[in-house]
Amino acid sequence: MPNLTGPLVVALLYDGLCTFEFGIVAEVFGLSRPEMGTGWYRFASAAVDVGPMRAHGGMTVVADHGPEILAEADVIVVPGWRSADAPVPEALVAQLRAAHGRGARLASICSGAFVLAATGSLDGGTATTHWRYADKLRERHPAVSVDDASLYRIHDRIHTSAGSAAGIDLLIEMVRQDFGAAAANSVARRLVMPAHRAGGQAQFLERPVGVREGTEIGPLLEEVRKSLAADWTVARMADAMGMSVRTFLRRFGEATGQSPGDWIADERVSEAKRLLTRGEPKMEDVALAVGFGSAHALRHHFRRKVGVSPSEYRARFLEVAG
Repeated sequence: MPNLTGPLVVALLYDGLCTFEFGIVAEVFGLSRPEMGTGWYRFASAAVDVGPMRAHGGMTVVADHGPEILAEADVIVVPGWRSADAPVPEALVAQLRAAHGRGARLASICSGAFVLAATGSLDGGTATTHWRYADKLRERHPAVSVDDASLYRIHDRIHTSAGSAAGIDLLIEMVRQDFGAAAANSVARRLVMPAHRAGGQAQFLERPVGVREGTEIGPLLEEVRKSLAADWTVARMADAMGMSVRTFLRRFGEATGQSPGDWIADERVSEAKRLLTRGEPKMEDVALAVGFGSAHALRHHFRRKVGVSPSEYRARFLEVAG
């Protein structure tokens, strides 16, 4: 492959490296892609710390370069960070500020948002991170508007993404911005990922439901999941639990952190996603199967929860899968 001439992407390596997050940066920007031509990205890694560095999974890593290469980078990616509580070295803060000041783009995956926020460059803007870290990011950096509902956000050449997998969505979006939809689709297809998920799409997560010891909410939730098409009113669920509506609502909130209506909507949307990826079922059939009652109701709840319509979601999945 001839020498590449495209943007120089530099990923940070640090002691305590988040291996997966670094791996997806290397996969998107550092993998050989001769079909993209000589204008494709150049890729390098830069050491934040001195000497061999530990990475999650029992590995030790050594960077290609020291921090001096950050002065040449067109894009700098922070692939996670040691922890939300770990301080950011002042030298790194100064290097990132300088890079952003001369026009470089900065990007973070998951907890890497704490590194970018430490530069002050996100002040007055909006950023996202993993929902588990959102409150801490707000507390540490009150000048940053923290959006814990989106997959990724872009503000003044600074790109932040939510949990690890959302980092892939952000990186593919960056490819789309730099090289167009066809290139982004090619990268996504190789990753077997949706070609594009809008940044505003919700961090739609199937979170395990924590049930406090001594409660009996868990079996009811499983029953609801098995028969989503049924008419699960609050009164019906309360009666099934042998509780008053008031007591049931309190117990349900304690167990799930959600209202019954919002929890059931999440479950119905999740099942709708599964059905949509199985081929070309009619929207009305999907809606009835998951308990929304009509295609209109399905579209309303699906877009509210996922950020795209059911048709868009299915088309993107089938495009990549095909």
